[in-house]
Amino acid sequence: MPTFTAPDGTRLAYRETGHGDPLICLPGGPADSRYLGDLGGLSAHRRLVVLDLRGTGRSAVPEDPESYRCDRQTDDVEALRAHLGLARADVLAHSAGANLAARYAARYPERIGRLALIGPGTRAVGIDVPGRTRRELALRRAGEPWFPRAFAALEAITAGTGGDRDAIAPFFCGRWDAAAREHHAAGQPADREIVARFGAEGAFDPDATRRALAALPVPVLLLAGEFDLNSPPDMVAAFAELLTDAALVVQSGAGHYPWIDDPARFVRTTAAFLA
Repeated sequence: MPTFTAPDGTRLAYRETGHGDPLICLPGGPADSRYLGDLGGLSAHRRLVVLDLRGTGRSAVPEDPESYRCDRQTDDVEALRAHLGLARADVLAHSAGANLAARYAARYPERIGRLALIGPGTRAVGIDVPGRTRRELALRRAGEPWFPRAFAALEAITAGTGGDRDAIAPFFCGRWDAAAREHHAAGQPADREIVARFGAEGAFDPDATRRALAALPVPVLLLAGEFDLNSPPDMVAAFAELLTDAALVVQSGAGHYPWIDDPARFVRTTAAFLA
């Protein structure tokens, strides 16, 4: 597995899949990037360069735990771009990785070619997801056999009275079969401390990021899953409104992993945007 050195000396790993022009891919979590796979076959169109964020997958644990913070990891993305010898990099980011991509684009706008944000997290731009939005979206799945237990857990979590977070997993998938269960489990962070440090105080500067993204001179795709409880379409639409050259796509029938729910549709949409 190829590696490179971050500015602070941390050794970071990435994997390459496919052929063609490179596409830097940033996972969510932070979790082991293997859950991205080849993004439903997108590797047939681009060479996917999938980064293991520091402390995850095969990347090293940094000496300074504060360097897990989202804003600090923008230098890791920039180091990967330089390592690949790219004047400008096309970047795809999923979930929490979109926060890192947003901060990177705000800091290094001249280094971005095209930006694809899939089921994007919105903390970097200060967009919160209200509990009522998640509840209304969840109610659209009321006919599913797993719904009663999952909805009860969601209500408890929203009310702050506890709740089984594993029970709400079906809400993140367009369909809840054996393959979806396995994939969802693979995409969960192994180290919750890294997750906490990723979003620690100082990790985000929403006002500054919003100003920078408003002036970003590159095309941005924001792709939301119709049923995605993590990144509801309404919130992704609000994110798109912050940008001057944004394309918003809501993939019908999809959850938080649209390349799993309908690979052909996902690849068709994303490859066309990146072409």
